[in-house]
Amino acid sequence: MAQVTVRINGYAYTVGCKDGEEQHLLSMAAQVESRIDSIKTSAGQSGEARMLVMAALLMADELFEMDKALKAGGGGGVRPDGRLGKRLGKLARRAEELAGSLEQP
Repeated sequence: MAQVTVRINGYAYTVGCKDGEEQHLLSMAAQVESRIDSIKTSAGQSGEARMLVMAALLMADELFEMDKALKAGGGGGVRPDGRLGKRLGKLARRAEELAGSLEQP
């Protein structure tokens, strides 16, 4: 198992991931950092836990809206791919696992 150190809101977290998934994990951390930056811009600096919760809620809302659009057939005439819902669920579970394994030095 690989160990990756990600930086979010100025804090370093060491997170475990499968070998070969290091870049993917860094990309996910960059997405979280992007949400944190937008929260700070609109609402100002807040506590670390609150910022992470807000970022998680924003990302969950995006997943919810994408899932709702797919179920409603809002894919622009493209048939929804049943595998996408499974993939989104798998990504959500993986994000929860990663969040549970965060270690702050």
